[in-house]
Amino acid sequence: MKKLLFLTVLGCSSIVFAQKKSKVLVTIDGEKTTISDFKRIYEKNLDAIDNEDAKDVEKNLDLFINYKLKVKDAYAIKLDTLTSYVKEMETYRNQLSAPYMQDAAFINTLVKDAYFRTKNEVKAKHILITTPKIPSPKDTLEAYQKIIKIRDRIVNGEAFEKVAEEVSEDPSARDDQKSGRSGNSGNLGYFSAFKMVYPFEDAAYTTKIGEVSDPFRTSFGYHIIQVDSLRQSKGEVEVAHILINDTSSKGKELINEVYKKLGSDEQFGTLARQYSSDVGTKSIGGKLRQFGTGMMVKPFEDVAFSLEKEGEYSKPFQTRFGWHIVQLIKKHPIAPFSDMENELKNKVRSGDRAQLSQKAIINKLKKKYSIVENEDAKEIFNRIDLKSISKDSLQSIILSINEKEITQEQFADYLKNVRNIPVFQSFEDFKDSEILSYHKDNLEITEPEFAYTLQEYEDGLLLFELMQQKIWEKSSKDTLGLKNFFDANIKKYQPTELDEIKGEVMNDYQNFLDKNWILDLRRKSAIDINKRQLKKLIKFYKSN
Repeated sequence: MKKLLFLTVLGCSSIVFAQKKSKVLVTIDGEKTTISDFKRIYEKNLDAIDNEDAKDVEKNLDLFINYKLKVKDAYAIKLDTLTSYVKEMETYRNQLSAPYMQDAAFINTLVKDAYFRTKNEVKAKHILITTPKIPSPKDTLEAYQKIIKIRDRIVNGEAFEKVAEEVSEDPSARDDQKSGRSGNSGNLGYFSAFKMVYPFEDAAYTTKIGEVSDPFRTSFGYHIIQVDSLRQSKGEVEVAHILINDTSSKGKELINEVYKKLGSDEQFGTLARQYSSDVGTKSIGGKLRQFGTGMMVKPFEDVAFSLEKEGEYSKPFQTRFGWHIVQLIKKHPIAPFSDMENELKNKVRSGDRAQLSQKAIINKLKKKYSIVENEDAKEIFNRIDLKSISKDSLQSIILSINEKEITQEQFADYLKNVRNIPVFQSFEDFKDSEILSYHKDNLEITEPEFAYTLQEYEDGLLLFELMQQKIWEKSSKDTLGLKNFFDANIKKYQPTELDEIKGEVMNDYQNFLDKNWILDLRRKSAIDINKRQLKKLIKFYKSN
């Protein structure tokens, strides 16, 4: 019922913005609706109407007036103060404002970059110097100075892999004698978009082939990378496999026996269920999840991607897990940008790239707003006894954004949820959050489309609450009123009893209540339609 009502009425709501060039079409109790306001509402659903009678301008204006009167009635009885209403509007406003908290143009650039990095894989090696999870300025400086010296060694001729084995703090770079695992000397193989943290991915794709990047920082510490090559992505594959995890000669004999059975036209899935050591896939015929490069051990990946025809299977081969035979189920090449755009956009908005987009809009707002910091007021936050300072002593203005003034107390409250971050850095983060908050709070003023949409939802939600009280609950709970309506219209329903057609009678009763409600609202309201402008409007739509 709620969804149906919104579909019916959302196109009938408006915000009256001052428009110098647009004439007033209708005035309801002093509230003016201009021609451009009404045209926006009328044209919003025009394409969806296939009934010429329903497109009638006068009838639509009549419906609009009825709607405005009902919404006005809802505000008059303060339905907008209901706790349930306030909570729902807060939730909807947060959802509606989300796209305005990011830079749309910047997002589009990131999406295009992500597609290129999905379609093309980069091969790189890296060296990491770690920093603590919450580094001090000293920790950061020491790590940076260390990585600079390491980079100089490589630029001056030392082999990247050799230096990585010696100094990288990524454990995978060096041999592990306890486990017998060989180190990768910093080699990461091929990877594509969304496989690494964004700063690392960005450095890999923006560093020229053969060159060593400048040091860059991630949550792990400082890195340098050397890019080896760039190639077109192989996409992803879907395969099934049979694993024999016995690496002795008996295991080799068994995998060869299974291979011969495949040559005798026995089904791959049947043999996987019978022989495979992979307990996670044997019951489903050895089928593995779809995967791309870098997700499997290299020998397995190489064989899987080498198969060309669906149903084709490999010769037995060995990895550190044992002996395998792989069958190709399906290849999944990279789809065109048009097919992937929405998926990539969602990934960008929900991943670590979103912070870059938010930072981009904050930087734009900093140029747009008048932002003043009170350096004297900031000094109090250098005191050791900050926690014991009374609120009364924290009322000076520490920051202003246009007309909004922010006190020391507000920053002190912010600091309560911050741990081990220097005050100067915390203030910058606080300032950014306040700039974004100010932007969000003023969207109704700066973004007309946001204001229109929010007001439409607000009015529609109010009308839903009011219709429940005035019409739907009354028709279902007022059994005496329903009976009286049935008796008054008995000729229409004869010879049927009320209980037999209660749904039909209830629908008629609701229409009856709604009609009388509208008549009452119109009697109590001053409605002035500009007939001259209405005629012009009718003529305009008839000629188009």
